[in-house]
Amino acid sequence: MNIWIVLAAAASSFLVGGLWYSPALFGKVWTVENGSQMAAGHPAKVFGVSFAFSLVAAAAFAVLVGPSPGLEASVKLGALTGIGLVAASYGINYQFAQRSLKLWLIDGGYHAVQFLLFGVVFGLWG
Repeated sequence: MNIWIVLAAAASSFLVGGLWYSPALFGKVWTVENGSQMAAGHPAKVFGVSFAFSLVAAAAFAVLVGPSPGLEASVKLGALTGIGLVAASYGINYQFAQRSLKLWLIDGGYHAVQFLLFGVVFGLWG
């Protein structure tokens, strides 16, 4: 496993997440759909733990995609993982929790983009 690819993928995910959940994109709607409840906690801890989870996700993707994946195969695996596994799993939980479709589209959509981006990073680098 190439740690530099994992770090690049995790960083790309983290940067996209910052934009995705910012007021410029979906941050305001996300806050409303969550009942205007923001998670409490020190920002350094929140961002640090979030980046650690991005590293875990990127490392897991590295195992799935294998060494030297082609761009097409890597992007397809990213779509399958992000949409078919992560977003679909969120959908199950959100249905039982009675969360809105908008919230699922925002959160599931982020993870779909996250793993598609992983596919691009791994496919271009590998």
